[in-house]
Amino acid sequence: MGQYTASQRKNVRILLVGDAGVGKTSLILSLVSEEYPEEVPPRAEEITIPANVTPEQVPTSIVDFSAVEQSEDALAAEINKAHVVCIVYAVDDDDTLDRITSHWLPLVRAKCNPSLDGEGDAEAEAEGDTQREPIRKPIVLVGNKIDLIEYSTMDSVLAIMEDYPEIESCVECSAKSLHNISEMFYYAQKAVLHPTSPLYMMEEQELTSACKKSLVRIFKICDIDGDNLLNDYELNLFQRRCFNTPLQPQILDEVKAVIQKNVPDGIYNDAVTLKGFLFLHCLFIQRGRNETTWAVLRRFGYNDQLEMCQEYLRPPLKIPPGSSTELSHRGQQFLIAVFERYDRDGDGALSPEEHKMLFSTCPAAPWSYSTDIRKSCPINETTGWVTLHGWLCRWTLMTLIDVVKTMEYLAYLGFNVHENDSQLAAIHVTRERRIDLAKRQSSRSVYKCHVIGPKGSGKTGMCRGFLVEDMHKLIGKEFKTNVVNCINSVQVYGQEKHLILRDIDVRHALDPLQPQEVNCDVACLVYDSSNPRSFEYVARIYIKYYAESKIPVMIVGTKCDMDERRQDYLMQPSEFCDKYKLLPPHLFSLKTNKKELYTKLATMAAFPRFQAAWILFYKHRLVQLWESAHLRQFGLMTEDPKLWLKAGLGVAAATMLGFIVLKTISAAGAHTR
Repeated sequence: MGQYTASQRKNVRILLVGDAGVGKTSLILSLVSEEYPEEVPPRAEEITIPANVTPEQVPTSIVDFSAVEQSEDALAAEINKAHVVCIVYAVDDDDTLDRITSHWLPLVRAKCNPSLDGEGDAEAEAEGDTQREPIRKPIVLVGNKIDLIEYSTMDSVLAIMEDYPEIESCVECSAKSLHNISEMFYYAQKAVLHPTSPLYMMEEQELTSACKKSLVRIFKICDIDGDNLLNDYELNLFQRRCFNTPLQPQILDEVKAVIQKNVPDGIYNDAVTLKGFLFLHCLFIQRGRNETTWAVLRRFGYNDQLEMCQEYLRPPLKIPPGSSTELSHRGQQFLIAVFERYDRDGDGALSPEEHKMLFSTCPAAPWSYSTDIRKSCPINETTGWVTLHGWLCRWTLMTLIDVVKTMEYLAYLGFNVHENDSQLAAIHVTRERRIDLAKRQSSRSVYKCHVIGPKGSGKTGMCRGFLVEDMHKLIGKEFKTNVVNCINSVQVYGQEKHLILRDIDVRHALDPLQPQEVNCDVACLVYDSSNPRSFEYVARIYIKYYAESKIPVMIVGTKCDMDERRQDYLMQPSEFCDKYKLLPPHLFSLKTNKKELYTKLATMAAFPRFQAAWILFYKHRLVQLWESAHLRQFGLMTEDPKLWLKAGLGVAAATMLGFIVLKTISAAGAHTR
């Protein structure tokens, strides 16, 4: 990716105003023809200078104003259309200089802010808009006819600049001798493309708070080793990223010497501190090198208002219907590097303070540390802090359910700069689900399971059990925090997959489910096996929403450590599953501390039609033979998830073999006939 330039204007419009006879029109004509015009019209026609002949490579329109030919309304319209206004005065006429403050500057302010003009006060007050920040149109003061005097008016002009922060610069020139003509229009361009006012406060001789905040974020992103210093290696990377050129050792030493001379604590251990970094940019601006600071800010995604650009935060991402979004390998590697940088004590977990520091380059953390990430992902069970595994799990969850937010926070953390690419490189868009169904195998690595059941069925405990090593710790615990999603990784045939359990909150049995609550990779319908009235809700949910769908479904009976009760429904759970060609109900309890359920759910999601093999066996009643002769050998009746997976492979293979044999026999019979 090339160097990113945020919010760069496509054109610049310059308006020249001033008293009659100060030489506005002569300045324009001298620039165009490169010679002084002997005959000057009352007003020059609007001209456009092509991008390839301007210093900033931006098309520039120059507009003249004449009070003789134009009305005040026309002047107001031109002021509002212009990006920058050049107020021209004659250096040999003090009256034209005095009129800058008595007439022209107040006029430009008033036309940019109608409420300040007296006419809109009542309307603005009625709308409660009296506290609105006034619009400040960039101004360049131009002293013409410098060829007629032997002194300078700059001292008087600089005094004016202190009272009017919108004045970006001032220049003395001559339309007759062509002195500083090109420079005058360059300063006007620069006032638009690299304005001073968002960066620097003239009165305080200090960076604005917005500029300082932006540069602090940039400093933190460039501080790769997290020692609050920019060493030579980090400064060179910074230079390359912003200006596509290395920093020569001699120049680097000179920069450090300047910082050391002006800010004693700007250099520490031969590296640049944050104070030194801020001073350097303040010095650039004071010396008229605004473009240097703006180049840095725009490379890191800032627009002219020093806000992060939307196109920088949210690059366009096409997601076909039925596809999902996951972290790519580059995205994972970047997040691992960020985690390790802020894990200051190297304990493999982020403390609340480390977590806070990590997101200090962002407007806020994308989630709550205490009520979200610690409740939805695996944590260090001793300290309760988020581990690297939990950190990646939480990002995986956010990428699936809100990929736009993931891209925003990757930008805030500096992915675009460190990877020299947009956040799109951190995102993998999966193939469409219909292709997975056709191939009977999913290429995804992240699956969403919706856990649905009546209140009190134990589905929340089942979801939380997915996150802990010892589920006994959850027994009798009251889950006060309503965390919707729990995510962890499981092994499916030797491959790591992430499974997201979404706890669907159903308040009343008759409440309809919304499409986003139904659609998922695998559905887990949960009932309380010790409650005789629990299964009916699950049965109705299946018949209404899943009986005709292609979504794999598993029915789970919780609290199996208690006495199993006969369900008050037309059919018992096993009969229901047999009728609708579902796998037999899986019995689950936190007390058993067995986790094969989660592996089964992930396997069903990875192989959307995997259960068809089992159903075929039930249909032909071969399962009874298989159970008696082989199932215990495979360990299917045990609680070991790995043995269950091996059995699954054996059953699937046997099903295919039976299909081939049946097809062969049928063909042979047809041939015999």
